[in-house]
Amino acid sequence: MTASFTSTGLRNAFAALTSPALIRLITEIDDHGPIPPRRLASTLPDLSPHQLRRATETARAMGLCRIGPGVGLELTPSGTELADLYDATARWARNNNYPRPVCDFTTRVRHTLRLLVQSLVAVTAESSHRQGADEDLDRVRALLHQRLHFEAQAALVAQYEPAA
Repeated sequence: MTASFTSTGLRNAFAALTSPALIRLITEIDDHGPIPPRRLASTLPDLSPHQLRRATETARAMGLCRIGPGVGLELTPSGTELADLYDATARWARNNNYPRPVCDFTTRVRHTLRLLVQSLVAVTAESSHRQGADEDLDRVRALLHQRLHFEAQAALVAQYEPAA
């Protein structure tokens, strides 16, 4: 079964991957290790209980994290790859002062991913790649394309799975 990028599917995957709470959750676990049971609210105190619940549910549904026995909330290999994508995105944005010279990690990731999604849509529409593109940005774009393709396939499979 092959998934293609529909505008709705792309929009949904983009919205999920650029949720500030999800970005914070994934990068927190990546930077500091698993979050022990009942410590999520104190680990990310600036997020509301609703934001934390939503981010955790999204991350688990997307296969980005799991509850490890005796460890708490930990990243899966897919979650680690997404954390790497976030890091590469933020690094490119910081090196290029995007979207502005001074801003936080989450803002850099969200704005750069928006830029990359627009670029992916344009490249897909043109079926060609820009000449002389920034290699770091191309690498991040390829990682994003891979992640969005994975999410689109996962959504398609979930849509056709019989209810339990």
